[in-house]
Formats: sequence, structure tokens, C-alpha cells
Amino acid sequence: MGELPPGTIEAFQSLLLGIAAAGVLATGFEAFTSRRASFALLELGGPQAVASVPLIVFTAPFIILRNTVLGRRLERRPIPFVALATVIACLWGLACGRVILDLMAKVLVLLGA
Repeated sequence: MGELPPGTIEAFQSLLLGIAAAGVLATGFEAFTSRRASFALLELGGPQAVASVPLIVFTAPFIILRNTVLGRRLERRPIPFVALATVIACLWGLACGRVILDLMAKVLVLLGA
């Protein structure tokens, strides 16, 4: 049995990190503000909406997955819709994880590690 290519392992790490970071950020936001992280934060208007953009960008995979599971459970959304939403959340998580890994690499270079 052959080994996985390094690119595949790195993509898998990015995906896991992106989704885990989204969950941690969303849960932390909810703990500190007693509000759910959601796309509705963008509807607040003014500086609050602008300040919520980075939060929404990095918590979006968690929000999408949470809303998808709730939509399937409560509204009986069709399975193809759930599958498509899961793919979108995973791709977004992959991108977020890649950004986090790149930022971590730059910080390590700056620190001389």
C-alpha cells in the first residue's frame, strides 16, 4: 500500500484546521457575546457589520454546517441540498485552513523558528 502524496496530507490538514478553527471561533464568539455567530451579523449595519466580516469569513464553515444540519432536521431539506452545502462548507474550511497555515508559517519565519 502506497503513501499519500504530501499535497494530499497538507490539504487534509488544511481542511481539518479550517473546520476546527471555525468551530472554536464561533463557540468563543457565542461564549463572549451570548449571541450566535451567524450571517445575520452582517445585517447590523455600520461599524458592527464591518467588524463582523473577519469573524464571518472564518466561522462560515461552522455556520453553514450548523444551519444545514438544523435545516435537514427541522425542515426536512432534501439530501442533495445537504450534500451541496457540506461540499461548500468543506471547500470554505479548506481555504480558511490554508490561510491559517500560511499565517502560522509566516509568524514562525518572523520569530526565527
